[in-house]
Amino acid sequence: MSASVYDLVFDVLRSFPSAIDELVGSNTENESLLHENVTIGGAVAPGKEFRILQPLWDLRLGREAFVASPLFPVVLSVTFYFTLCSPFMAADLWGKKWKWLQTFKIQPDFDVTYDHLWDTLLITFWNHILYILPAACAQWVWTPDTILPPVAPTLFEFVWHQFAGLIIFDVQYYVWHRTHHKIRFLYKHVHALHHRYAAPFCWVTQYLHPWELITVGFLTTTNTWFFNCHPLTTWSYMILSIIVSVEAHIGYDFPFTLNHLSFGWLGGAPKHDMHHLKPQTNFEPFFNHLDRLCGTFCPVMSAGGVRPNDLLEYERRQKETKKIR
Repeated sequence: MSASVYDLVFDVLRSFPSAIDELVGSNTENESLLHENVTIGGAVAPGKEFRILQPLWDLRLGREAFVASPLFPVVLSVTFYFTLCSPFMAADLWGKKWKWLQTFKIQPDFDVTYDHLWDTLLITFWNHILYILPAACAQWVWTPDTILPPVAPTLFEFVWHQFAGLIIFDVQYYVWHRTHHKIRFLYKHVHALHHRYAAPFCWVTQYLHPWELITVGFLTTTNTWFFNCHPLTTWSYMILSIIVSVEAHIGYDFPFTLNHLSFGWLGGAPKHDMHHLKPQTNFEPFFNHLDRLCGTFCPVMSAGGVRPNDLLEYERRQKETKKIR
């Protein structure tokens, strides 16, 4: 190849970057936009980085005044709780004649009545009016508005922050729960209210003594502070906590409930039903690992009140232990 051809190729390659610059309009302003950094949850993310959750986060646009308000998390959690419980309430009250539905009940001999409904809702509304509402008003007055970052969290941050929050709450509540069963005074004057029903149903979720309600609310709220979570992550964590808590109290063992979808990691409704039947077992609210490690795990009944062999064996060993004592 002649020298002139080499020179021609070299000139073309040398001019290529400038041609690209002219095409994309590279200049100081564009460079600054391209490399603009935005702080999210303590981490720095490139402004042009694609976030799969960005379309969801952009729903806040035009609603910033409401979404940033300190009242928004309260309105979100309370509204979601009552909305989530309503279908299960309808199933309890009007699904008694649906045989297909009754086959999924964990304790099929227990029927939810209007008296049960009135009792649990009365305590729930009383707690919300006397404690949640004043706390929300104080939060509205003294808490500054939430800072809304322009970009969404990464999918990894969004998932692992919530999972970590559930794990931390699981440990916290296991200790709190077991302590309130172990110390007779605390059980009698605080936690016994929640155990008034040996067969839980949806509204038993927040059928709580004020001290327990405040503790649960405080732990759920502050656990997100450990990670300086993005607001979207914080709100999703609140909703996820409500879903897992309500699902544990519905009294049904559906094929699609969390205990069937989590490969044994989550206890779900069957495990918490057994806790209400055998109060010295299954203290963990969400997962199973702590109960297994600490020797407080009890096998569970499944849909239709079926008692599997591992539960029968567990009860046999418990009877033998009592005889020895």
